[in-house]
Amino acid sequence: MRVFPSLKSLSREVHQHEEQERELDEEKNKAEKLCTSLTVWRKSLVMSCKGFTVIDSDGNLVYRVDNYIGRPNEVTLMDASGKSILTMCRRRKLGLLDSWFVYEGEVGNMRTRTRTRLSKSSESPICCVRKHVSILHGNTNVQAYVYRGVSHSDKRCVAFTIEGSYAHRTCKVLDECRRVVAEIKRKEPNTKNVSFGIGIFQLFVHPGFDPAFAMALVLLLDQMFS
Repeated sequence: MRVFPSLKSLSREVHQHEEQERELDEEKNKAEKLCTSLTVWRKSLVMSCKGFTVIDSDGNLVYRVDNYIGRPNEVTLMDASGKSILTMCRRRKLGLLDSWFVYEGEVGNMRTRTRTRLSKSSESPICCVRKHVSILHGNTNVQAYVYRGVSHSDKRCVAFTIEGSYAHRTCKVLDECRRVVAEIKRKEPNTKNVSFGIGIFQLFVHPGFDPAFAMALVLLLDQMFS
């Protein structure tokens, strides 16, 4: 007879665990609904180019990237009409790791846009992005660091940290308080036995974070890890 109370207790614990998992799933679904959901296609709209095509949840073209060479020193993120939004420029010093500087508009033809908290001048880089090297630092989960302005050595100037694996399309962009502001995820098909591979994936941008800047980070990760 002593077995029955134990079974009741075990059943109660299982039920509570299932309830907790259900609540977590509901909270996750609510959070994703508040995010800006973008589908990223690693293919240019221009036949002779390599680039990206980005559409929103309604199927509208939002961003595009058209590169005429495989690994350019400048990558430009454009809107649907072809207007330059952000330009990423590669810089290398004394054979060290590449640094990527992100500018608003086109380099040499800056246009005033809404300034982010990373930059004080539209003529200066918004930020500097550098690939993480595990030899120098212990955390192998880190993919890259986003530094304010032109700084790329002082850890106190790190504005965002990118963790995960871009190769597997599972990355998170974390702010200074370790809050997730953007995520890269594999795109899940609605039909079974269908796989999009890594050429098509999703970018979730949390409220308050600039989707264009998030897409710029995707482009730099692709340059670093593809």
